[in-house]
Amino acid sequence: QDYLAYFGLRCVSAFIFLLPMGTALRMMRGLGSVWFHLPFMIPESHVPAWLADARIGRIRLFGWLAGLSRGGNKALIKFREHRRRAELNIQTSFPEMSPERVSEVALASMQHLAMLAVEVLRTPRELTIWTWSRHVKLRNLDEALRQLLGKRGCIMLTGHYGNWELLGYVLAILGFDIVAVMRPLDNEYMNHFLLDRRERSGLKLLYKKGATRSAPDVLDSGGALCFIADQNAGKKGIFVDFFGRKASTYKSIGLLAMEYDVPIIVGSARRLGPRFEYEMCVDRIIRPEEWKDREEPLLWITATYTKALEDSIRVAPEQYLWMHRRWKTRPKDELAGAANADASSVPESDDDSLAAGLPA
Repeated sequence: QDYLAYFGLRCVSAFIFLLPMGTALRMMRGLGSVWFHLPFMIPESHVPAWLADARIGRIRLFGWLAGLSRGGNKALIKFREHRRRAELNIQTSFPEMSPERVSEVALASMQHLAMLAVEVLRTPRELTIWTWSRHVKLRNLDEALRQLLGKRGCIMLTGHYGNWELLGYVLAILGFDIVAVMRPLDNEYMNHFLLDRRERSGLKLLYKKGATRSAPDVLDSGGALCFIADQNAGKKGIFVDFFGRKASTYKSIGLLAMEYDVPIIVGSARRLGPRFEYEMCVDRIIRPEEWKDREEPLLWITATYTKALEDSIRVAPEQYLWMHRRWKTRPKDELAGAANADASSVPESDDDSLAAGLPA
């Protein structure tokens, strides 16, 4: 199954490389619209009771049809969930937005993600030391470049916003020592394929599981350690505000910055139009002297770079990955409060009347 998925990716990749870049992007933009609308236009299939019968299902054809129906419904529900989750996250993050505007942003976000898939595949061909300036504009990078040229070590952060793959790739093309922390794909064939494309610029990659051991070597040598910093960190994370809600965030970034006394550079690559054109910019540089006298420096660092990511996303919210489960893990006090609220909502009564009010 893994190899079949990899073979499918290579076939799609080969087809995309046959098209002009503009045509490929328009095609994927249309595919993003299909992704947004089509799952809600297709009804779920219902297997007749006689076909679902265990005795009938033993017949290979009927069993295959019943399995196909169940698989189709699961896929349909999953694709519908993508849009629902995106719209819910946008609505909660921007309560002032009208429902129509929420749907527009969700649609644009899914279109952007579809176009991003083409750009990631074609970046090694489109971006070279001679051509990168045709596609990428640099803004407000002076201090960040001084830090990189000074070989004093730093941590660079971005989120699932714009083209997060582009930042490290362009800096590596320009000759900077860039090491990006990544989570390997479960499919080893696809993982090797994407690793090869990412490393063609000279970008070095570090698996997340080995980051704790290897990160000190990168920072001690004056390199830049790069993270995507808006992932859900689970129960062990530190909770900070992100679009008005508590979000579990990794502690490791702040701890590394404090231990090695290096600045944190928060940046982004924002799409400028329907073509393969981006603006790379630095949104915030958090320097060690800023957290030295804080009572809770780890909390302050994490909250500060998360706020910088939020401010950047607000410029073009349609370029953020609203589908991912950023707020999946909830704080313990919030869960306890919800449980107490549920308990207090049950009216006081004797056992018989309470039992009568509960569903069977």
